[in-house]
Amino acid sequence: MAKRKAAAPVERSELAPAIPDGVLLGAHMSIAGGHHHAVEAAVRAGCTALQIFTKGNNQWRAKPLEEEGVRAFAAAREEHGIDAVVAHASYLINLGTPDDALWEKSIDAFVVELERCEALDVSHLIFHPGAHVGSGEEAGLARVVHGLDEAHRRTPGFSVRTTVEVTAGQGTCLGHTFEHLAAIVSGVAAPERVAVCLDTCHLLAAGYDLRTPGGYEETFGELGGLVGLGKVEAFHLNDSKKDLGCRVDRHEEIGEGFLGDAPFRMLMNDDRFRGVPMVLETPKGDDELAADTRNLRRLVGMIEG
Repeated sequence: MAKRKAAAPVERSELAPAIPDGVLLGAHMSIAGGHHHAVEAAVRAGCTALQIFTKGNNQWRAKPLEEEGVRAFAAAREEHGIDAVVAHASYLINLGTPDDALWEKSIDAFVVELERCEALDVSHLIFHPGAHVGSGEEAGLARVVHGLDEAHRRTPGFSVRTTVEVTAGQGTCLGHTFEHLAAIVSGVAAPERVAVCLDTCHLLAAGYDLRTPGGYEETFGELGGLVGLGKVEAFHLNDSKKDLGCRVDRHEEIGEGFLGDAPFRMLMNDDRFRGVPMVLETPKGDDELAADTRNLRRLVGMIEG
């Protein structure tokens, strides 16, 4: 058997920020060419956390993971010290649908995503709860809970956390209120397997105003009372192209949208979330490395002390 050619060394970009110890900050990176390439991209940008898709995000099917690829991903993480890795599930999955065929297909796909996360030692699978498509919020949330229970039943003993993301609330999408998140977290038979991901753009679009100290504390106070701040185990850091309550999901670079700098400055210095992975999903444009390092530098520059 021919020896595999040694990979070229990965160099950290001179534009990458120096992220302080204990701060888990990174970006979503492409897995094109192999999952280990996402780790290499994270290293170039100076990340201490990473988000990936485990498969094509707009495809139902996925090639089975190959042992060599799994080993290469693990080796890259170990070599570069990227311990905090989360994944985002396919956007096709809709656990809230009233359509039985799509619901079953979504559960099957979700189980595959959990299996891939477990094989890759990814800690959290972040997912949108889906849309009720006219059946109503109560019925849609019940379908999500039932779907998660079935997915958990098929994956006993898994360590990966099913992590429901707050949404902007477009159309009939579920998950745009803390009451929705609470219904899912408290409704499943195994709540210990479920966590929450907060997306800053989605929060503003859904009507939660983080832009003043009072609004910031009110938002997290409400979340704490309904869900519990301890359930927040991941963040997506994005500014918003649209204003408060728009119910439109349009991400913008940090500080360049309707959120501005203030909520990110408060979040970067909030000791309640120190050690929680925070990843960018900001627009990358033609120069992905430049965009990621630019946004990471802005965030690191907000850290006090």
